[in-house]
Amino acid sequence: MRLTALQLPARFAEQEEQFAFAEALLESGPRTDLVLFPEASLTGYVSPAGDFELTRFAEPLEGPTRGSLAHLAARFDCLVVGPLIERADEGLFNSVLGVTPDGTTLLHYRKHHPWFPEKWATPGPGASEVVTWRARKLTCAICFDVHFLEADAAPALDEAELLLFPSAWVDDDEGDSRPPLLQALSEKHSVAVLNANWGPGKPKIPGQGGSLFFDAKGALQTRLKTKTGRLDVTLP
Repeated sequence: MRLTALQLPARFAEQEEQFAFAEALLESGPRTDLVLFPEASLTGYVSPAGDFELTRFAEPLEGPTRGSLAHLAARFDCLVVGPLIERADEGLFNSVLGVTPDGTTLLHYRKHHPWFPEKWATPGPGASEVVTWRARKLTCAICFDVHFLEADAAPALDEAELLLFPSAWVDDDEGDSRPPLLQALSEKHSVAVLNANWGPGKPKIPGQGGSLFFDAKGALQTRLKTKTGRLDVTLP
């Protein structure tokens, strides 16, 4: 299975520009079976002024964002896993949707552990389910969830062949804490990990960039070195 992580620049309230950027990235490279967007990368995760409030972008599951993801899935004949600021009866959720080329929602996950500044977000009900796409088993977690996956999702990680990990990673200046966390999960559960992280933009924050792929033995196979772009790998 061919996998693609899109590293989109940090932008806020520029959904049309982000979709156009993503579509151009997909046009520019080889055919793929699965595309992963970074966390909240269409609306933006935080404004240039430091505002984490995303309620203004909330929409229902069957809204325009899902329609745009379905367009990309149909055009490029792949599963597109992208972000949604979701409004539902239960609350507001930092969600991801996986949409197939025929328009089916294969994956729907609500972030179980919103990060502290995400005061707008309602915690999702639990760990992501395991779904099958083109004969491979996938599961998902979003950014801050990684610190709780051992307690929340060990059975799903053991069952899955691939963990999809969209992030808007924020770190300090001492180094990138993301790779060792993902590597430890990969090694313990024999699961490959595809990470799509937000790229530098407005704002520019430590922790951006470096989207990566670990194989199921915990070996780092590749990491994106450009500020934005696409990371193409094969799931063995």
